[in-house]
Amino acid sequence: MIFTQFVDDALGCASYLVGDPGTGDAVVVDPAFAIEQYLEEAERRDVRIVRVVETHTHADHLSGHGRLALEHGIPISIHPAADAEYPHDAMDDGAEIVLGHIVLRCIHTPGHRPEHCCLAVMDRTRGNDPWIVLTGDSLFVGDAARPDLAVEAREGAEGLFHSLRRLLELGDGVEVFPGHVAGSLCGKGMSSKASTTIGFERRFNKALAHDDVVLFVAESTGISTPRPPNMEQIVELNKGPFIGAQPEPTELDELPMGTQILDVRPIESFAAGHHPGALSVPVSGTRFSTKAAFVLDRGPVAVVAADEDEVVQATRALWSVGQLDIAGYVLGGGTESLELVRIEQLDALLEAGAELIDVREKDERDSGYIAGSRNIPYRLLALGEADLPRDRKIVTICEVGPRAAIAASILAARGFDAHPVVDGGIDAWMAAGKPTVEFRRCGG
Repeated sequence: MIFTQFVDDALGCASYLVGDPGTGDAVVVDPAFAIEQYLEEAERRDVRIVRVVETHTHADHLSGHGRLALEHGIPISIHPAADAEYPHDAMDDGAEIVLGHIVLRCIHTPGHRPEHCCLAVMDRTRGNDPWIVLTGDSLFVGDAARPDLAVEAREGAEGLFHSLRRLLELGDGVEVFPGHVAGSLCGKGMSSKASTTIGFERRFNKALAHDDVVLFVAESTGISTPRPPNMEQIVELNKGPFIGAQPEPTELDELPMGTQILDVRPIESFAAGHHPGALSVPVSGTRFSTKAAFVLDRGPVAVVAADEDEVVQATRALWSVGQLDIAGYVLGGGTESLELVRIEQLDALLEAGAELIDVREKDERDSGYIAGSRNIPYRLLALGEADLPRDRKIVTICEVGPRAAIAASILAARGFDAHPVVDGGIDAWMAAGKPTVEFRRCGG
């Protein structure tokens, strides 16, 4: 069998190439928009891609099925409950895709989405039982999918409970390859491991600990992680007409009026000189595509970068989360500056009356925060600006610095006197022995 896993570290998404070396036929499961990786691997393995299989309509990244269909004439299979508006072959429960001795059998597993399916993979040279299962967004390594992205959370959780029990009917030795690893917003506490086994998850996965559907629903609906950014737009794109390859952005003589400006240079470069109204999300940082999608609105985006390599990297990451309207790019910064705050300056700033905004997610903040700080996650700052002071400094802080810098750029673009702590954040504060408050929930 030919089997290759591809992981997008920025989004925590996994996709697969599965094929039979004898016939030279292969399928791609859950392709990313960057399809070049599959074409290169197919060429290296001397196979041809004959089909795309979508386990479901994705809500966190733009699929590459449109590019594979438009550019290479490859057909697509997906469960009919997806109501896909593009040409496709319906893949019902029990349907099989045969690639010589390699067979992929559909297991309909609703919960994360009504159309969700897993794929049991059999190599009939080894027997008729599956030895791999591609679980998409159902069973993860150490966790299960969130049930609240397509239907009401309790309805989704009940469906997921029964779907997971179907997967547990597989043998303990069956290898599990999920559609997401740690870093995705489509699950809660998943591992960064790339695979597992049914037996290991049966024994150690907390999401499989409850045999009672009521207990499972109560546990799995307690979701604190944010939904994927621009989720509705991505679902709309992935359900709708095929999205083909996008034109490469061109260099601009000047930034167009009314265009969002995304500065992808390191924060030090942004602080030294940036264009008015620019938002800072360094492309060199972790989870660039997700962070950028959280702070950008629909509409055209102009990229500010240090060089063309940053432009290419940022453009492809923006495409991956459905941000297709890229007006162009400029190289180098502007005349605005941003004062960065060192952790040892924070006490003096607070004593002088500065407002401290903790821009981490609530569950992170509850584990320890600076007394008197306000909690507004960076992705929600634009919604809470009406309550922020304009007559004194605002200092933003996060765990180590990157999200604080994004937050300060959002506020500065809106006219606030904002400054980020970028040399360690809460972690550095605690390492210096400074006091924090821990949120404690009362027992019932």
